[in-house]
Amino acid sequence: MNNKEILCVVGTRPEAIKMAPVILALKKEPWAEVHVLATAQHRHMLDQVLNLFSIRPDIDLDIMRPNQALTTLAARILLDLDDVLLAEKPDAVLAQGDTTTVMTVALACFYHRIPFGHVEAGLRTWDLQNPFPEEANRVIAGRLAYWHFAPTERSRDNLLREGIADREIVVTGNTVIDALMITAAMDPELGIDLDLDKRLVLVTAHRRENFGEPFNNICRALRTLAECNPDVQFLYPVHPNPNVKDVAYDRLVDCTNIHLCEPLDYAPFVTAMKHAYFIISDSGGVQEEAPALGKPVLVLRKETERPEAVEQGVVKLVGLDEEHIVPEVQRLLDDESAYKEMARGISPYGDGYAAARIVDVLRDHFA
Repeated sequence: MNNKEILCVVGTRPEAIKMAPVILALKKEPWAEVHVLATAQHRHMLDQVLNLFSIRPDIDLDIMRPNQALTTLAARILLDLDDVLLAEKPDAVLAQGDTTTVMTVALACFYHRIPFGHVEAGLRTWDLQNPFPEEANRVIAGRLAYWHFAPTERSRDNLLREGIADREIVVTGNTVIDALMITAAMDPELGIDLDLDKRLVLVTAHRRENFGEPFNNICRALRTLAECNPDVQFLYPVHPNPNVKDVAYDRLVDCTNIHLCEPLDYAPFVTAMKHAYFIISDSGGVQEEAPALGKPVLVLRKETERPEAVEQGVVKLVGLDEEHIVPEVQRLLDDESAYKEMARGISPYGDGYAAARIVDVLRDHFA
């Protein structure tokens, strides 16, 4: 087999986490000439993950600008990608997820008639406004992809429902479980001084559609919970976006048992999940990772494109209103049987071999 250039694109921290196992697996293949392109849609948080897995971008678009509009971001990525694809002429391009980076990569590949592989294909809420803009991004990428690497049978069914041919879909599991297993085995240090005698509730909240009053509600709920549970410590690594950071510090910085900190690198964040009693989050990745570690997740959203863990009872949607969030969190703190029912260690998203299955598909195609 002649060598084939595979261009792997990453833009954000979650993309880097989920693409790292694929990149590492491809680099072991003698037929694959792997090039990594970073759009750097999230600069610092992307770099620290790539460093963890010893991945160095061959091309860096350095696209990040403070508070840039989605239209500006998409236009800049698309124009820069056009130059890259003309120069590199890759045999295939891979990208993961539902960000602006992924949507524009799919579009650029379509224009250049280059096969595009969509990692984590088929997630849907069936509501283009929620999550925004992720649902639209993944629908667009799904219409343009050549290979659909679906994490679950539910994702496969979603793609079939949209008219994607069955032969174009491969259920691989989610590469985030591959990355989680690799990182957890490293046993990284947390690097934050916490009272190990107290239960830890880990918090993440950063989604764009929650900016404004929904995020104010989240902060009010956290403050109420902290004041009612002085024996519980809350760890909240705060996203740097000013729509999140400014509000969180204004509302929560004086709560003595809420530890606000800078975003954790991926490795210590895995350690934080391992130490947590349970997790409150609006993150998609946390919904996938935490159940594999036996940690319940209360999701700060009204809908999720990851219903498998909800159906298994290890993840629960609690919405964005204080009157709903507070009693659901308090229930897990007070009711041991309710906690044990959610902390069963069920992982519907993968077995740690998703990247190997993706590489198998590419090898067979080019052979």
